[in-house]
Amino acid sequence: MKLQDKVAVVTGGYTGIGEAAVRDFCKNGAKVVIADVNECGEELAGELNNEGYKTRFIKTDVTKEEDIKNLVNQTVDQFGSLDILFANAGIGDATPAHELSYDSWKNLMDVNMNGVFLANKYAIDQMLKQESGGAIINNASILGHVGQPNVTSYAAAKGGVVNLTRSLGVTYAQNKIRVNAVCPGYVETAILENADEDMRKGLVSAHPIGRLGQPEEIAKAVSFLASDDASFMVGANLLVDGGYTAQ
Repeated sequence: MKLQDKVAVVTGGYTGIGEAAVRDFCKNGAKVVIADVNECGEELAGELNNEGYKTRFIKTDVTKEEDIKNLVNQTVDQFGSLDILFANAGIGDATPAHELSYDSWKNLMDVNMNGVFLANKYAIDQMLKQESGGAIINNASILGHVGQPNVTSYAAAKGGVVNLTRSLGVTYAQNKIRVNAVCPGYVETAILENADEDMRKGLVSAHPIGRLGQPEEIAKAVSFLASDDASFMVGANLLVDGGYTAQ
């Protein structure tokens, strides 16, 4: 198992891509901390522990610096290190700029951009203390690479995550800390629950592969980036998008 005995933290780990990553990390031998603002993450941890995996849930609001500090400290206190961070927590929005309130803008940026920064900052601080370094994977998006109407704040945040990943990657590579990002296309998660049939058809047609992605497919890419199989990847933004950005 390529992540045997590694200690991983997944923010937004209760549902969607985060949950899929938690499960894939476990299957690959990692000890996993599920960080989520939703206390139902405790149920996921209990389920996985009953299956013989080593997990823990820590309630975490990624917009609160003290929560992130606590997350890292408790992870190290229990498992002895922090080897992998998947900074996945995020929210969606599709509002044109002239209709977008400043409060809504700030709320999304606080979760999708500032939350990623805080998780990276404190994970790096811990990894610098470890001879083995570590691996960080940020959840960006195809919308950090291409334009799409109306996704004002979301696109801005994901574009920020893409370049934050590049900057951190080249800054800390010499410290054995690899920072990369995964950039999914549209994936079957709760964010699309309110999409009507016409919208879904439009999204499917935008992917040359002819379908939307599954959370498990993104999780496998995340596990790859977390593993030594990706040992020469630094500051990369791995597109897993069914051909969306290639056309």
